[in-house]
Amino acid sequence: MSIASGHSDHLVIGGGPAGAMVALRLAEAGKQVMLVEKECTAHHKVCGEFLSHEAVEYLLHAGISARDLGAAPIRFLCLSAGRKTAEVQLPFRALSLSRHVLDEAALQRAADRGCELMRGTPVVRLNASGDTWTAFLDDGKSIRAQTVYLATGKHDLHGWSRGSGIQSDLVGFKLHWQLAPERTRELREWMELFLFPGGYGGLSLVEGEAANLCLVAQRLELRRQGSWQKLLSAAVSTNRRLQHLLEGARELWHRPLAIAPIPYGYLAERSCGVWRVGDQAAVVPSFTGDGMSIALHSANLAAQMVLAGKSIDAYNRTLRAQLGGRILLATWISRAMVTDAGLNLALLGTSLFPGAIRGTMRWIAASTRVPEEALIR
Repeated sequence: MSIASGHSDHLVIGGGPAGAMVALRLAEAGKQVMLVEKECTAHHKVCGEFLSHEAVEYLLHAGISARDLGAAPIRFLCLSAGRKTAEVQLPFRALSLSRHVLDEAALQRAADRGCELMRGTPVVRLNASGDTWTAFLDDGKSIRAQTVYLATGKHDLHGWSRGSGIQSDLVGFKLHWQLAPERTRELREWMELFLFPGGYGGLSLVEGEAANLCLVAQRLELRRQGSWQKLLSAAVSTNRRLQHLLEGARELWHRPLAIAPIPYGYLAERSCGVWRVGDQAAVVPSFTGDGMSIALHSANLAAQMVLAGKSIDAYNRTLRAQLGGRILLATWISRAMVTDAGLNLALLGTSLFPGAIRGTMRWIAASTRVPEEALIR
C-alpha cells in the first residue's frame, strides 16, 4: 500500500493482537491511524496460543469471534511431572487458536474499521522532534505521527529496548504436531502443562486439530543438551504424560520457532514518549495462559486513556497497579518451576497431596489473571 501523505495522527508499530486492537479502537473512535507490520502476511510466532475468558471477551467486543475462526475449546488442565499427573477443571472457559489465524483476523478487522495498514516494510528507526515522531522504514520512506504505539511483541525496535525482566534466562520454542488419532481425542478440551528438568511447557489443540507444543528452558539446560532435538528428547524421556501424547506424532514443521531472551516479569515503567502495548508493556510467564489477555487489555486501556486525554505515565501507573502483583507472583512461580527443587516439590505434591495440588492450580489460575474489575467493557 502506498502512503500518500507520509503522516498519521496515530502510528502503531507492530501488527500482533495488541497492535491491531489499539489501532482498531482508535479507528472506531474516528481517529486517523496507520499500522506498520514488518511481515507481508500473518505468520506463526512463539506463543502458547491460549485465549482465556478475558481474551475471548475482548476479541468479541472488537467483532472477532475466535470460535468462528475454528478455535479449539479448553475446559481442563493437566499438570504432569515425571510419572505423576494432577487434573483440574479450569475456573473459566478458554479457547486455543493459532497466532497465524488470529493475527490476520485482527488486522483485517482493524482495516475494516478504518485503520490504514502498511505491511512488509519494517520500521528501522524511530526519532522524536518536538511534538512529532518520525518512523524510518527500511525502504527509505518515513512516516510522521503525533502519537506512537510500540506493539512489536517480544522483539524490541532498535534503540527502544524495554530492559530485562525478573526472569530472563529462558529460551522459548514452539512446534506444531499432528498427533495420532487416539491421542488427538485424548487432548480435546485439555491444556497439558508439563514439567521437566530445567524447564516446562504446554500442549493443546488449535484449529484443524493440530497440536501446539510450546516450551521454555533455561539457557544452561539447552547448552547442556546441545540442541533442540536433544532438549525435547530429554523432556519426553522424563515426563511420562508428554511421552504418551507424542507417541506416533508427526512434526508439521521442519524445525521449531525459537525466541530468546524472554523477559518474564517485565512491566513498563518509563514511557520515553511512546505508548507500549502487549509484550512491550508487560510480559507474564507463559504457564499462566494470560499473555494474550494482558496484551489485549493493555491495548484497550491505552486506547481508552488516549481518547480521554490521559498521559502515558498515567497509563503505565494504571497498568502497574492492575497487573504488578499478579505478574510478580507468576514470575516467582515460574522461577521455581525450572529448578530441581521445584520439580521435586511438584512430584512430591502430586504423589502425596493431589487434592492440595489441584487447589493450588485453581488458585494460581485465578490469581494471575487480569482482575475482573480492571476489564474494559
